[in-house]
Amino acid sequence: MFWQHGSADIAQILANPGFSPEAQIWLWLAFFASFAVKMPMWPVHTWLPDAHVEAPTAGSVILAAILLKMGGYGFLRFSLPMFPDASLYFQDFVYVLSVIAIIYTSLVALMQEDMKKLVAYSSVAHMGFVTMGIFSMTQQGIDGAMFQMISHGLVSGALFLCVGVVYDRMHTREIAAYGGLVNRMPLYAAVFMLFTMANVGLPGTSGFVGEFLALLGTFGANSWVAFFATTGVILSAGYALWLYRRVVFGKLEKPALAHIADMTPRELAALAPLAVLTIFFGVYPAPLLDLFGPAVTNLLKPLQAAAAAAPQLATASLP
Repeated sequence: MFWQHGSADIAQILANPGFSPEAQIWLWLAFFASFAVKMPMWPVHTWLPDAHVEAPTAGSVILAAILLKMGGYGFLRFSLPMFPDASLYFQDFVYVLSVIAIIYTSLVALMQEDMKKLVAYSSVAHMGFVTMGIFSMTQQGIDGAMFQMISHGLVSGALFLCVGVVYDRMHTREIAAYGGLVNRMPLYAAVFMLFTMANVGLPGTSGFVGEFLALLGTFGANSWVAFFATTGVILSAGYALWLYRRVVFGKLEKPALAHIADMTPRELAALAPLAVLTIFFGVYPAPLLDLFGPAVTNLLKPLQAAAAAAPQLATASLP
């Protein structure tokens, strides 16, 4: 890129990318290799659950809320605008990886006994919706993907904080060690319920808006991809509600839980802003959609031009 443009300035390159279709293929793959790990996408996602398990609560919050979004930012900042022909060429490839991530990691989440690992696998599934929405190359799809990244940052960060609340008291993240917490921690049960429902994508929460727009945009581009991805919504309800059921509901049978204390004001203060934003953007998403809507419209222009000139790439010498 520097050899062709004589500069590494992003704005200068975006103003006139000028890469040949063959060069776009190789450059797209090079960037994809790094962004896919960062998202993470299936099958290069295996580092994430272990990273969350080993990280302290604060580390998990930063990892889920901020660092994972760098991959999505990279696709939007580099892959789509700089290499529109290659992005169009690899669209179906990304669709396949995204759908596998949504379904496979949701099924894996159903089998987890560690709360952090379950939330980590759910993050991979939700990032599948993000990549699917981005590469739908539609206004609604990309709007939904960007909204989902923000929503996931709020919700997953809050879920890791909720796990940290009980871990601070019991020093274990094993789901089997809990049960019946609503009897001793009603405030915690209510807060945990809110973010569990947002993770599922309940209407009225920010999780619904992002997933719905991503699916709607993808349906307009490829209805079969959207159909298979929709199963991830059902599976997310399965693993999220199954987690909540085992941790919060039921009888308080574990002796170690007999004197467990409810959330402190400090813990509530950390989660309250996330709860407010989760509900606010779920009920009124316009501030975010209006903020990045015009940028998405501009992003789509080179992609639309690439779609119109698709035969040029089809006749190019590809690897």
